[in-house]
Amino acid sequence: MRVDRSTVIRWEAGDYAPQPYQWPKLARVLGRSADELRELIGVRPVAGTPLLGSALEPAFSWLDRQVGWSPGTTRERVEARTPAGRRVRTPVGRSQLADALAGYYGDSPAGHSTYQVRCGGVQTQTSILTRPGWTELACPLTFQTDRLTLLSDVARPRRGIEENAAVRRLVEAAADDVRIADVPIYRLSAIESLRDAIVGKVGLAPFVEYALSVDLLERELTDSLEAGKHVRPGDAPLRDKYLPDFAAVLGLDGRLCAGGVLALTAIARPADPHRGGPDYLLLVQERSGRVLNAAGRLAVIPKAFHRPLADHRADARIGVTLRRELEKELFGRTDVDNTAGAQRAADPMHPSRLSAPMRWLTELGRMRLECTGFGFNLVSGNYEFASLVVIEDEEFWPRFGGDVEANWEAAGLRQYSTLDGDLITELISDETWSNEGLFAFLQGLRRLAEIDGDRVRIPAVELGG
Repeated sequence: MRVDRSTVIRWEAGDYAPQPYQWPKLARVLGRSADELRELIGVRPVAGTPLLGSALEPAFSWLDRQVGWSPGTTRERVEARTPAGRRVRTPVGRSQLADALAGYYGDSPAGHSTYQVRCGGVQTQTSILTRPGWTELACPLTFQTDRLTLLSDVARPRRGIEENAAVRRLVEAAADDVRIADVPIYRLSAIESLRDAIVGKVGLAPFVEYALSVDLLERELTDSLEAGKHVRPGDAPLRDKYLPDFAAVLGLDGRLCAGGVLALTAIARPADPHRGGPDYLLLVQERSGRVLNAAGRLAVIPKAFHRPLADHRADARIGVTLRRELEKELFGRTDVDNTAGAQRAADPMHPSRLSAPMRWLTELGRMRLECTGFGFNLVSGNYEFASLVVIEDEEFWPRFGGDVEANWEAAGLRQYSTLDGDLITELISDETWSNEGLFAFLQGLRRLAEIDGDRVRIPAVELGG
């Protein structure tokens, strides 16, 4: 639905309640910040106040059913514990997370290692467990090579839900206005080939199950580190249960392994008298506090959960997720965000519905999509498909640069030039990166230098410690 002055008039008259996905545009129409608008609408719950119409209602109902509580029990427990204000947290440094997980898991299994690079004198270790073949990918995401297959009969392992931890997560989500939607996501059941093609099998699982189980591992880890505790086997009850060792990390048939699809977006620009020669514009986001994953951290954009939108089988392809997320996270399409409500369009990515920038990019094949790396994130066990989106036609930025705007998932958007090696080297050492975001950023830089080295003047990104 369009957001303009008529929307505001209907809202003020009491004839219409703006949906969460409309708040950013409504805020711009009113000249307010997003936080000011949320306060004006009155979406922040306070202790003892019923959460009528809460976006978390599906999660409340799911947890009631999962643990055998009577309907409404989860909601009552969350309302009784929800604080009046948002808790401001400073993210634990990325390298501190990676070091803590290396200490918990010990030596990597044969043929695997955690992703490490050296760039311009900066040495970086991440929490991404990978192997040599997975870091040398340059796989075009075409119909012939992008071949993850949905198996509807994939058995879903269940480890049980820790009730207190799940309720605490919902309390924090209510206070921070975090979305936990009742939508399906893909879970990886097998990876068969990652050379000339992406070949594997996926099943479906509820996003709320992920949010109230393995996603809790990151909070448990950061709480321990903030308290100055060492994280060792036996000291982290949730990790000990859900992801205790490398066998569990790699044993996809025994756990819920959700996935991320994230890409470094690089846009070719012509020479400029102020900036210098032709370059690539790189986009980096600062994640909003309202997202479930990597809140408050730096990441590439787009960054998304691997999930279907309308066609569960066709949407399993990595490139489908990337195109949809470009529309949602950079080109202003709110109707492809099913965290804000049910999907009503039969074909949300039909050519007639595309944004003007995406239509221009797809008409003559002006956009390159590649998978550049794969690994498992030890933070929560997620599989991560690092990718690269390259817009090689220099006409795009002068024509559509003003249309590029991050959505609600980002608190801010930064741009960097591939001619500025010093600034990019400094960016790589920033401790607020998410581990998976830095993985995708570095893999994207390596591939970008191979594609067009004349536009990329940064120190070489060398794998290994």
